[in-house]
Amino acid sequence: MRLLVVRLGAMGDILHSMPAVTALRMAHPEWSIGWAIEPQWRGLFCADGCEPRTSAMPLVDRLHIVPAKQWARSPLKPATLREMRRVRSDLRAMHYDVAVDMQGAVRSAMVARWARTGRIVGEAEPREFAAKWFFGQKVATRGVHVIEQSLEVANAIFAENLAMTLPLLPCDPAAEANASELPQPFVLLSPGAGWGAKRWPADRYGAVARGIAQAGYGVVINSGPAEEHLAREIVESSAGTARVLILGMAELIAVTRRAALVIAGDTGPLHLACALGKPVVGIYGPTDPARNGPFHCPNRVLRHPESVRDHARRHEPEAGLLTIAPETVTRAALELLRECQ
Repeated sequence: MRLLVVRLGAMGDILHSMPAVTALRMAHPEWSIGWAIEPQWRGLFCADGCEPRTSAMPLVDRLHIVPAKQWARSPLKPATLREMRRVRSDLRAMHYDVAVDMQGAVRSAMVARWARTGRIVGEAEPREFAAKWFFGQKVATRGVHVIEQSLEVANAIFAENLAMTLPLLPCDPAAEANASELPQPFVLLSPGAGWGAKRWPADRYGAVARGIAQAGYGVVINSGPAEEHLAREIVESSAGTARVLILGMAELIAVTRRAALVIAGDTGPLHLACALGKPVVGIYGPTDPARNGPFHCPNRVLRHPESVRDHARRHEPEAGLLTIAPETVTRAALELLRECQ
């Protein structure tokens, strides 16, 4: 059996689909599984070495790199058209039997169609309505959380009843060795977010860092290349108690594995922590934690009851998000740390 999974999207979106595919991998170790992804998320599947069925690449046998966002910026350029043809040729060369669209968008459904499989499986009510016309098998999902919905789609491939399981994530030996040198125990803060309305202010993370440090924990800040200004503000407002790490994907996975707890908004590093079974404190505003929140891990979710679900890419933090005080976050974190000892 050759299965193609298509989930482009963001880091959190991919992590939400990985438990379902992990359940399929564990139930059917003989299957050959490929995954179509945007290039920046390769590290979620493959560490240094990239040998399938090893700790460096435990979930899939093949990755198909689909730079769909880049294509959208210049769809008619000869280089874009050549790249599209290459991806389509690579997909067809694998002779996949089934393609499952875990994203529910027109572009992901198109990629699934390119593979020319006998079946394309997707949700009956996908994220983009038009995507459903690409699916030969439309799965009616009842789960509230996107992880539950993905598992329902996976179960529908062969009418199975696979259980929820944490995803298989790669191990990079060098990154794991570096992470093992961090003083224990520590709490990981990840202040970034996909857009400003989801981003809790950096100075409040700094106040949380002070409270966590006073309780005897180290504090580490995960900073991506575009988030260095947030990290600096946290360090300044934490009176120097927090330490900044500029983390690539392999390092982020390794550091998160060793964290006692992770504090973040609705962002990829929070969902990574959940995928690793780590305790998390989620700080939510315009997105709905019932659908996108922590799942299958010890957690506390903080959200103002008047926050309204809204995916508008606004720059300023959502009003309800600003009602969440640093003291509330610190208290939730220390309570959860005590419970998980």
